[in-house]
Amino acid sequence: MIGDQDTVTQVRNRLRRAQGQLAGVIAMIDEGRDCKDVVTQLAAVSRALDRAGFKIIASGLRECVSADGESNETAMTEEQLEKLFLTLA
Repeated sequence: MIGDQDTVTQVRNRLRRAQGQLAGVIAMIDEGRDCKDVVTQLAAVSRALDRAGFKIIASGLRECVSADGESNETAMTEEQLEKLFLTLA
């Protein structure tokens, strides 16, 4: 679970924004735009995706760290948490 409805809405909005930015990058490439402009917009897409991922982790950290009795999931180890954070680094 990602978190409460407000968090889900925020993450969804960030991902939709990133989707629009990515479509813009593709259009820029198709138009033969300057490399610097394309890379700048691509970096913005990357940051938007990172922010969405960090928002998911930050909002769901409690669920990730603690055991969830309903689904019989076990708590994440320190190594698993580190790996999760590093996937976005």
